[in-house]
Amino acid sequence: MSRTRSVAGSAFAANRRSVLAATAAVTLSAGVGYALRPTDSRAATNTTGTAAEGAPVAQGRRAPAGPLTPYTRGTTLASVATPRTSSGFRRLGNGPGWKRRVRGELAAPKTGRAGRRTTLAAFVQLTDLHLIDAQHPMRLEYMRATDIHAWRPHEALTVHGAVSLVERVNALRGAPVTGAPLHFAMTTGDNTDNNARTELEWFLTVMSGGRITPNSGDPRHYEGVQNSGLKQYWQPDTTVRDTDKQLGFPHLEGFLAAAVRELNSPGLNLPWYSTVGNHDSLPLGCYGLGDTWLAEYAIGGRKLMSLPASEAKKLQDAIRNGKDPMGTAFRDLLKAHARDMRSVTPDEKRAPYTSADYLKAHLDPAYRGVGPVGHGYSSANVDAGTQYYSFRIADDVIGISLDTTDPGGHYNGSIGTAQLKWLDKTLRDNRDAYAVVFSHHTSTSMTNTRPDPARPGERRHDGQELIAVLGSHANVLAWVNGHIHRNAITPHSAPDGRSFWEISTASHVDYPQLARVIELVDNKDGTLSLFTTCIESSAPHQTDFTDLTQTGLAALYRELSCNAPGAQTNLGGESKDRNTELLLKKG
Repeated sequence: MSRTRSVAGSAFAANRRSVLAATAAVTLSAGVGYALRPTDSRAATNTTGTAAEGAPVAQGRRAPAGPLTPYTRGTTLASVATPRTSSGFRRLGNGPGWKRRVRGELAAPKTGRAGRRTTLAAFVQLTDLHLIDAQHPMRLEYMRATDIHAWRPHEALTVHGAVSLVERVNALRGAPVTGAPLHFAMTTGDNTDNNARTELEWFLTVMSGGRITPNSGDPRHYEGVQNSGLKQYWQPDTTVRDTDKQLGFPHLEGFLAAAVRELNSPGLNLPWYSTVGNHDSLPLGCYGLGDTWLAEYAIGGRKLMSLPASEAKKLQDAIRNGKDPMGTAFRDLLKAHARDMRSVTPDEKRAPYTSADYLKAHLDPAYRGVGPVGHGYSSANVDAGTQYYSFRIADDVIGISLDTTDPGGHYNGSIGTAQLKWLDKTLRDNRDAYAVVFSHHTSTSMTNTRPDPARPGERRHDGQELIAVLGSHANVLAWVNGHIHRNAITPHSAPDGRSFWEISTASHVDYPQLARVIELVDNKDGTLSLFTTCIESSAPHQTDFTDLTQTGLAALYRELSCNAPGAQTNLGGESKDRNTELLLKKG
């Protein structure tokens, strides 16, 4: 495809909601990104390929002097955290790396391509960090009475794990196959877990750098299920013979004090962009915003920690089946168990946040890091009430970030007509550039077409309809997403030969806790290749129960997640879903 100048701006239609309200366009040259800042009232329409006058500069990584060398250190090509035992509490250690698998379903690999290829772009995808305020009153730990995996013993360490992942990305000196400098990082949603302001602050600080105290409520100590004395939860600091200790979980005196102690994040040392997920937009990731009683309960001084199994099962079924999208029955359940609640310290920082709050927080200069300002979002998004945008990845590649959360409730997603039309137009206007699309939900999890309360007359579209739109454009190379907490790579092809890859990446909250480097290359033989390489956090694979430092806790985070009772064991996917070369026909 011919080289393009910049992302084309979408003209405003009569209904502003039917078009992109903000285009966070970026041009990249030799690893340097120039953020094109739009005005406060309209999307960026700069088409010259240069920085808008006065726009801030987001410094990406520059290519080193001399020839580029593949950099596999710290990737799963070199080694993977692997259980050293098969029973009891499994201790982790260094295991063999995962080999790369060539996938030719959409185009046949041609010999000699390694010597011809040129790099188009390289970036990192982080997804489903699920930064958890583990003491939040709204948490559903008590559902463990019916589903043992409804609460996980490592949830107090999500911030430590995320910081360690940032450290890993920062240590990558180049891309694993091409050695090219990494242009940017993208989070594909569920950055937070419970739509809580505490979690949003922690996420933005993890990504942009700074000091974090992963504690809420009483600043002096932890208040939650892990020091409740309830045997259905791991009580790390005591010798209580709880359910998890019976499975081999250790007694770690001082664990909770260490978990809520202040720690430091260096912040990413390359530009990063943000995509929204259902846990970012909806309380508990499944309830629509607006219930004032639940909002008050979130910041209040009472917390439910136990529930009979029969009631827990009823609640879980209602969530799974979408029977209570606005949380009305959940609210009534909490009211009915008011006398069973325990006292905790109230904290207004636990309040839920709106989509406008989410956007404004990204635009806060305190969380700029190395940029760009807003991390893809702009004040025009705030004005229009949208959470989708486009941006430039490289001279020949654009990125598109979608909002697939359904504000009407439930954890599965969909997309509104206005956003779908904007997507189609953006791809059409930039037909001479390759496109990578980012979202939180996968094609198979976009099954919730409940109306958006703010746009009750607008139709919602499922994953198959989104596939049809993406498949109608020859410039779409990949759809990168998360949500399912499992590595999965799916080829999509249309009858006319147009095709793209859907790349779904495992979460960083459930074992094996991964992120992914993606490289786009032109093989100069009529084909393109997308290389995907999984990475782990920088924490050592082997843990030391006496090491409760920031690094030691990050390592323990991974090992605890490996042993979480009821956890799925297939989230790493098969070899075809991990380290791959994905081929496509050009054009």
